[in-house]
Amino acid sequence: MQGYNVIMVYSRDLKKILMCKRKKDPYQGLFNLVGGKIETNEDGLSAAYRELSEETGISSANIELHHLMDFRYYFQGCWVEVYVGKLKSEVMLQDEVNELFWSDLNHNFFGPEYAGEGNIGHMVEQVRLYEKDIFKTAK
Repeated sequence: MQGYNVIMVYSRDLKKILMCKRKKDPYQGLFNLVGGKIETNEDGLSAAYRELSEETGISSANIELHHLMDFRYYFQGCWVEVYVGKLKSEVMLQDEVNELFWSDLNHNFFGPEYAGEGNIGHMVEQVRLYEKDIFKTAK
């Protein structure tokens, strides 16, 4: 099975989340979170920091990631590790492939304009429910 990651980046005040607009399949034209492939012999957290840096310019100095959950897709032969963090300081975003933007959290992330068949909505709701526990060590 191939591993992938998805990274939920929140603004310092936890009022916005970093999104991208997909330029290619899967989910071309839809809004998504950033992430990518976990390489062979690479641990999930290292892969998440690598993908985040490659796709956005955000480094481990700017954010502390926490492993939130995993999804396993048996018919597609893959799994997805979900990481979440909030920025420690303001950053200058650097688009790699997809257009990046900050989204307010008052959207219906379960809507058809979002990738993942409702998973983004589920992940955002989990962070909302457990925000204090997730970010208790983040400064």
